[in-house]
Amino acid sequence: MCQQEFARSVAEVIQENVVVKRSRERSALALNLALVVAFISPAFAKKEISIRTAHHDSREEQTADQLKKLIGSYDLTKYTFTRDVTIDRGAMNHAFPELTLNARFANVPDDLLSSYIHEQLHWYLRDHDMQQKAAINELRQMYPNAPVGLPQGADTAYSTYGHLVDCYLEIEADRQLIGPERTLATIRNKGHYTWIYETILRDEARIAAVVDEHHLRIK
Repeated sequence: MCQQEFARSVAEVIQENVVVKRSRERSALALNLALVVAFISPAFAKKEISIRTAHHDSREEQTADQLKKLIGSYDLTKYTFTRDVTIDRGAMNHAFPELTLNARFANVPDDLLSSYIHEQLHWYLRDHDMQQKAAINELRQMYPNAPVGLPQGADTAYSTYGHLVDCYLEIEADRQLIGPERTLATIRNKGHYTWIYETILRDEARIAAVVDEHHLRIK
C-alpha cells in the first residue's frame, strides 16, 4: 500500500469513529431527555390544585373536600388550565379572575365535577380566543335568535354563543369521565343555560363540526 492510500484509509477510519461517537452521544442525550420527561411530566400533571374556602363554614369545607376527592379520583390533566380554586357559598360559579364554585353540589359529586370542568374550560377558551371568536361568529349565523339571560341563556349574546362551545366541551369531558348515562342525568339536572344545553343535545353534530372546524376540541 502506498503512503497516499494508507493516509486515506486512516482518515476514513477516523471519520467513521467520529460518526459513531456522535451517533452514540445523540442516542444517550435522547435517552436522558426521555428519562427527564418521564420523571418530570407526572409530577407536573399531579401538581396540587389549591382549593380555599371563602367563609370557612362547614358547607364550603364539605364542598372543598368533595372536590379534592374528585380531583384525586379522575385524571383531569387535560382539563386543568388554572390551579387556584375558591369555594364560596354566596357566589355564582365563575372562571375569572379565579375559578370559583358555590357550595351547592357538596353532596352531588357528578354535578360538582361537571361544574368544575365547565369553569376550567373557560380558561382553555380564553387561551384560544381567536378560534373561539371565529366559532361564535359562525354560531350567530346558525342561531340568530339565541336567548340572552338566565335561565335559558347567558348574560350577553356573545356569552350565550360562547357557552355553546364551552358547554359542548363540558359534555364531551363528562362523557369521558363518568360515562354517557350519568352525563345526561347531570346535564338534565342543570337549572341554568337550559336553551344552550338543549340545543347542544339536539344539534350536537352541527356544533361539533364548528368546534372541529376552529380547532377547539381538547385532544
